[in-house]
Amino acid sequence: MKEFERKGLLERVDREGATVGASIPDEIEVQGEEIALREFVFEIKRRDTIPPGERERVDRAKKNLRRERLQRRQRLEAADISYEEGEELVGAIVGLDRALSALESLGEADVERQAKASDAADQKRWMNFLRQALGRDSSNARNRR
Repeated sequence: MKEFERKGLLERVDREGATVGASIPDEIEVQGEEIALREFVFEIKRRDTIPPGERERVDRAKKNLRRERLQRRQRLEAADISYEEGEELVGAIVGLDRALSALESLGEADVERQAKASDAADQKRWMNFLRQALGRDSSNARNRR
């Protein structure tokens, strides 16, 4: 592969919108193990939240996917490969990015959900405090009679 072709492929990998329209690979080999990546991602995304027992599994998967992405990118940067092999690597890297994006957005949804629940609890405590401070708490009103 010529150097300008390699640079073009690396640019595609690093482009911010590279994952737009990209699909998650059905299966991918990560650390020598075949993983049904699409099935795993969709299984996790079907749930509203990641259960505590699954969180470790998802975190481990994200770590392995990041490591695999880095190795493939380094291979694209340095290895003496053909342009066709480079194209395949780009497709795999973008697919890994798509899977990582999907898994990480799930974590963001959990954080947002927790923040909203926390805000609602804070607001409820504040309203209870105000009711008590203003003497409008029904339990205090009964005790005064």
